[in-house]
Amino acid sequence: MKSLRHYTMLAIAFVVTSYPLAVVSKAAARVWNALLPVNVEHSFNGALTLTSLIPTIYNAMDIVSREQTGFIRAVGRDSGAERAAKGETIMSPVVGAMAAEELNVGAYPADTPAQTIGNVSMTISKTRSVPFGITGEETRGLQNAGTLGQINRDRITQALRTLSNEIEADLAALHIAASRAHGGTATGTPFNTAADLSDFANCKRVLEENGAPASDQHMVLDSASVGRLRGKQSSLFKVNEAGSDELLRTGSMGTVQGFDLHWSPAVKTLVTVGTVSATVDATGYAVGDKVLTMSAAASALLVGDIVTFAGDANQYVIAAISGASQNAGTITIAEPGLKIAMSAATKAVTVIAATTRNMFFHRGAIQLITRAPAMPEGGDSADDVVVVTDPVSGIAFEFALYRQKRQLRYEVNLAWGVKMVAPRHSGLLIGA
Repeated sequence: MKSLRHYTMLAIAFVVTSYPLAVVSKAAARVWNALLPVNVEHSFNGALTLTSLIPTIYNAMDIVSREQTGFIRAVGRDSGAERAAKGETIMSPVVGAMAAEELNVGAYPADTPAQTIGNVSMTISKTRSVPFGITGEETRGLQNAGTLGQINRDRITQALRTLSNEIEADLAALHIAASRAHGGTATGTPFNTAADLSDFANCKRVLEENGAPASDQHMVLDSASVGRLRGKQSSLFKVNEAGSDELLRTGSMGTVQGFDLHWSPAVKTLVTVGTVSATVDATGYAVGDKVLTMSAAASALLVGDIVTFAGDANQYVIAAISGASQNAGTITIAEPGLKIAMSAATKAVTVIAATTRNMFFHRGAIQLITRAPAMPEGGDSADDVVVVTDPVSGIAFEFALYRQKRQLRYEVNLAWGVKMVAPRHSGLLIGA
């Protein structure tokens, strides 16, 4: 590095003899900055940079990362600093099941069997920006008051919080793609019976019956459910029974029956549901069937409705509906389909009323993909653009700085998309 700096200074000295001073100063500043070690990705069009704000950015990230962004922490993530445009399709790699083989004795090991690495097609559906600015007079006033650093941190924190909350809402909206539900009735109250953990056990059963991997399972709850857990389930906060004082001392819920527990204010409550007067026709359906034909009667079902069928207490989620009115059309329930066969007789359909949609799932069931928003070739008019990766979530946020007349404009930007990639490895815990 010492030698490189030496040759660089010689190059700058040579340029001084050939170009005007203003050009030389700007070129020298660019070269010198290029030699400084920086842990973030920069691109800029002017001397004004975001470098001095990087410690403040990380401080703000530290605050937001400790807030209740339950879904972001629980789902699978494919986050990168490379750029992507809204509507762009990105392939996210997925490793499928692997086969075992007989272990034989021999002089040489056998050839490794070829494995095809699959992928999931993801679409960047959102490109969002949270802007804020400051004038010269405001800067001077805050500097004199000694609060400029705090204000900068708080505004960056709020910008990160805004984007994180939007991602949380998009992930929570995937409840309509879950496989099955548990909870009895729409007005039931999960975890409301003291010393009764059957809600965990029944959710676990759904994932086990659907073939979900036993590890890395998560449950994201609304505030009412979390409150009942903390207040009713003493076995979770009694140190001698739980083996930890985290819930009692800090409110951290930890892991229960294999579920890593999270709280999110984005969990959907009182979700609007459809109506149905039609019945399933008398064709008869086998275990695993997903497409069911409805009789010619009025119905207005919605994708995401939770339904039960006469003679079958399982709660299924509607994944698709044919036709605008659904009269004598078909409904498709989420995979893995029917758990109990239907006899060749009409079956009444019941829609579960509006309810809260807590979610439980294996991490790989839901995918979040994030990228920096697309830029034109050569960049835009920003004086500096820096991409900083949140060390907790792994999400890379773009920060941009624009110099205007007597004021500065800052932007915090992110592009993302979400998808339920394995519905059978997810479910809903419903209740009030």
